[in-house]
Amino acid sequence: MINKTKKRCSWCLKDHIYIKYHDEEWGVPVHNDRKHFEFLVLESAQAGLSWLTILKRREGYRLAYDGFDLVKVAGYGEKKVEEMMNYEGIIRNRRKIESSIKNAKVFLKIQDEFGSFDKYIWSYTDQKTILNCFKELKEMPAKTELSEKISKDLKKRGCSFLGPTIIYSYLQAVGIINDHLVDCFRYEELKNIKE
Repeated sequence: MINKTKKRCSWCLKDHIYIKYHDEEWGVPVHNDRKHFEFLVLESAQAGLSWLTILKRREGYRLAYDGFDLVKVAGYGEKKVEEMMNYEGIIRNRRKIESSIKNAKVFLKIQDEFGSFDKYIWSYTDQKTILNCFKELKEMPAKTELSEKISKDLKKRGCSFLGPTIIYSYLQAVGIINDHLVDCFRYEELKNIKE
């Protein structure tokens, strides 16, 4: 049951799905590679669309992407791409789908090099969450030097559809950056989370 009296970030107030995502997931530190990959696929799919549009199709993405099993996704061929292009549960954009398969292959190489994608991505902040202190949404950047650096490295490794704005949204989602507004109840809760 959602407590409607709690103060939340204003971006999430439009819809029950948004509120649940905000209260339970957004900004919570992620250390599971499958979850990292899920967020990268979803954030990439969101390019040009609203996050709510993607959240409403999240279960469809889980089904279409075999629960975000990296090895399976990396092995998808043209037949699977065609199948996904005909599946109404996801955004049917060929470039985004093909990109996610290519990105899965790069993700596996990063796991081989670093031991896990989690070690790779958190190494950019020395395993610590960046705590911002924004009072209003308009203070929040669309991208930062950090998201540009990560995006550039991923692109160099062969990734696509993971520009600095998408990466910044991803970093917020997986708790590498805490961008809950300072008067949001989750700001303090997440600030005090012990990794």
